[in-house]
Amino acid sequence: MDKYICTVCDWIYDPAVGDPDQGIAPGTAFEDLPDDFVCPVCGVGKSEFEKVK
Repeated sequence: MDKYICTVCDWIYDPAVGDPDQGIAPGTAFEDLPDDFVCPVCGVGKSEFEKVK
């Protein structure tokens, strides 16, 4: 699964880790995150993330 980076603050969403603070289980692909997912560091939405190359 691909990692995604926040283009505002450079936080990386790693699907192997998920985001336990937001209730996102490890193994959750970025595409499967809820529409209201926000960056835990700066608070922007999914549209501000890009796939890590």
